[in-house]
Order: sequence, then C-alpha cells, then structure tokens
Amino acid sequence: MKKIVAKKSLGQNFLQDEEIIERIFDVAEVTSGDWVFEIGPGTGVLTFRLVDRAEKILAIELDHQLVTRLQDQFIDSKSVSILEGNILDVDLKELLETSGFSEHPYKIIANIPYYITAPIIRTLLSLTYQPVSMTLMVQDAVADRLAAEPGDMSLLSLMAQYYATVEKKFFVSKEAFDPVPKVNSAVIQIIPRRAYDPEEDRKVFRLARAGFSARRKTLANNLSSSLSVPKEIVEAKLAELGLRKDIRAQALSVTDWENLQKIF
Repeated sequence: MKKIVAKKSLGQNFLQDEEIIERIFDVAEVTSGDWVFEIGPGTGVLTFRLVDRAEKILAIELDHQLVTRLQDQFIDSKSVSILEGNILDVDLKELLETSGFSEHPYKIIANIPYYITAPIIRTLLSLTYQPVSMTLMVQDAVADRLAAEPGDMSLLSLMAQYYATVEKKFFVSKEAFDPVPKVNSAVIQIIPRRAYDPEEDRKVFRLARAGFSARRKTLANNLSSSLSVPKEIVEAKLAELGLRKDIRAQALSVTDWENLQKIF
C-alpha cells in the first residue's frame, strides 16, 4: 500500500513506537466491553489494535485521504465506524446520539494536533455526554501545564482541573513519531468529574480571566483593574478566604477560585 506522507498543515506526526501504543492502552485500561471514541486515528496504528480489544470503535479523522484509506481497510468490520470531519466543527452531541455512544459508557483516545490542543480539550470537557476517561497524547510542555499544581497554574490548567482530574502518565520521545516533530510528547489522562454548566461556569472563568490578565501582577491588582473594583475591597475578600493580599493568580487552587467567585 502506498505510503502516507504527513501533512504539515494538519500537524500530522504518526506514532510508530509499538511499546508506546501498548502503554497507551494500559493507561486507558481498554477491555473487551469498551466503546472507544478515537480522535485523529491517522494511519490507524491504534485503531487496528483496538479492534481486538474493544467492543465498538468510533473514529473521526480530518484528512480525506486517510479517511478513505481507513474506510477501505475496515470495510468488513462491524465494530468500527470511520467518519470524516473536524472535531471542532462536528456536532458532537448529535454524533454521540446517532452512534449510540450517548447511551453507553465510553472512553476517548486521541493523538491531538499540538496547534489545537487547548480548543480540543475545551470541546471535550464541555461534552453533553461525558466519557469515562480521556487518554490523550499532547505536547510534553502542555501536559505539564495541564497537570500543574497551585504555584504554577494557568488558565489552561484551571480550565482542565475545574472539570476533571488531570494526570501526566508518561513521557514520549519525539523519536516515537514519523516524521520526527520538533518537540517531545506525553500521555495524559483526564477523568471528568463535573458536568459542563455554561451559566455557573461562566462566572468562575470571568473572574479567572481577570485574575490571569497580567501574570506578573498580583491577583488583587488584576481583579481591581479588570473588574473596576477598589483594590482594598479585593484585598478584603482575599483575606476573608485566608489568601495573602500579594498572592498571584497562579498560586490559587480550583477550590480557591470557586470560593472567590462565591463572595465576589
């Protein structure tokens, strides 16, 4: 079969390392009764192995050439559905309903293009029908940001940890891919713990965006200037929660942000 040439425009780097593939399945704990939603199957290296491990596989791929190739290869498989589409444009609620995934526990496995990591994770965390788990291949530096602890938090880590538990599982060398990318990767696991609530969540993230507006400034300064609230009032509210008046946004935990929103 003709070799597939990776497209830089789509951020394609195809996983080749057999050991890494097995470790991904170990993290996802794929069993024979599982339903798996695979995002970006690429050449199908994970998909081919999932067929023998999972009960049902729904895979969505953007690249038309790869979609055609995969559909031909799985044409006789009743457990695999290959769809063409952009994960950021597809109506995922409708897709999960029509495929039966809305009525069955399922897991997500994905090798995410690095240039759209944050939008994809935001999309997955806001799914109406949430997965049991998400096992994702992301850029190593992004994995560290997603799993950061108070002191190194960012809007990205707050967003992920507000909705889910996030754990960096293992490092993946760039040599595991073809073509070899410029950066190393890592596998993270995200376990949803809270349903998406646009009205309530908007309040927390409005406050958080204000708090992170200038990383070098104190939280009190950022909130005061962004929300047009006198600084002394902001500092009083921080003190009410036992937070120092000179604390910075990156030092707050998810619980701190929730508590702060309640009294603001």
